[in-house]
Amino acid sequence: MNDGPSDYPFAPIHVLADQIRRQRVSAQELVALYLERIERYDPKLHAFVAVYADEARRAAQAADAALRAGHDLGPLHGIPVALKDIIDIEGRITTGGSKAWADRVSPTTATVVRRLLAAGAILLGKTHSVEFAYGSWGTNEHCGTPWNPWDLETHRVPGGSSSGSAVATAAGLAAAALGTDTGGSVRLPAAFCGLVGLKTTTGRISTYGVLPLSTTLDTVGPLTRSVEDAALLCNALQGPDPLQRQTAGHLLDDTRRQLRRGVKGLRLGVLPPAERNGVDGEVLAAYDAAIETFAGLGATPVEIDLPESFEAYREANAILIEAEGYTETGALIERSDLPLDRHVRRRMGKGRDVSATRYIEVLRMRSRATHAFLDALDGADALLTPTTTVPAIPLCDVDENVAASHFTRAGNFLDLCGLAIPNGTTATGLPLSLLINGRAFDESRVLRIGWAYEQATPELRRIPAGLD
Repeated sequence: MNDGPSDYPFAPIHVLADQIRRQRVSAQELVALYLERIERYDPKLHAFVAVYADEARRAAQAADAALRAGHDLGPLHGIPVALKDIIDIEGRITTGGSKAWADRVSPTTATVVRRLLAAGAILLGKTHSVEFAYGSWGTNEHCGTPWNPWDLETHRVPGGSSSGSAVATAAGLAAAALGTDTGGSVRLPAAFCGLVGLKTTTGRISTYGVLPLSTTLDTVGPLTRSVEDAALLCNALQGPDPLQRQTAGHLLDDTRRQLRRGVKGLRLGVLPPAERNGVDGEVLAAYDAAIETFAGLGATPVEIDLPESFEAYREANAILIEAEGYTETGALIERSDLPLDRHVRRRMGKGRDVSATRYIEVLRMRSRATHAFLDALDGADALLTPTTTVPAIPLCDVDENVAASHFTRAGNFLDLCGLAIPNGTTATGLPLSLLINGRAFDESRVLRIGWAYEQATPELRRIPAGLD
């Protein structure tokens, strides 16, 4: 990177923060640059639901004035970011990706928004989501599906449900964005759009003020252009929140502190042979190459004998989402007069048939399955898998009866943390992705592993053609 103005839209946050403090660029100039790009590219890409242009300009002016006065709020000070449109800001519209909530005014401000603002970040606007955040391909029948920026000729899936957040970041319309992950909704769009996506442990980051899909499984996580940026945002957002009991009792973890420790001596679990079935050949080739890279960095690949298949974890996770999701939005789902996505209506409607007995059985099974998985992982520092089974497919080829979340839902069901990072491209230039699965509250380690790989593969730091 030459650190010039033409590089800024695709620069990592930590680089932009350095440029701001060297007075090579101001927050006002960054906001103006991103707003201009949104105006130029978003009519096609359809990443944003709402753009807060005037407010962002005023916030940037205040951020620059604060820095001149010696008030530095940290590495996010003056950095323009976007929010998935299921995150509340009091007094503003939050639709949850649904036409049925087109006029829903947020009653409160989410804790993550308060923490972003306290860290000096600037909100550019809200980004599109799959309706009620329930879908892995990123499609939205009534609000429109964002366009994956890696192919401007063919409309390809962006991944869901944090579709707009991924497209905005990948296309250089924001420095980073927040998404949510209940079954893969940060990691899948990160994979399809060539980004870093961090799935945090439940309780690491408060979900207060985030429209719920599954209160058991929901997490908030960043979509960024680098591993270090994911660590920066995790640091800023984490911590106990008196408004949410799940966050109590967890120690703060400076995830940047261990980033540069490398992977020499670590043991990294790899896929059992049976789990390679049905995975695209280019995805597997990139995965195998990543394993070789880690071995070259001094890590030891070890095969893990999983107690259950990824498909079994996916199915169990789906039952919790269906039951808890129906509890949240069942009254809407049952109304035939509302303009709801028919695929989301079908998926969410399954929750009406989940009995209380079945729901409790799955919760108990989750506890047993987590213990069994951790026993199997004993002696390994993380488990490496592909993030997706295929690269981003054309929108017209999507089968809504098949989820893209084969590898990701295990992380939610077993309450793991996970990091999706780019690990190559297809022959046609589409992004491929590696998923680093870690134990609960082990974000520092998965970020450390991801950073080592990222530094070893600088040729993967590409930007979508036609958007520079």
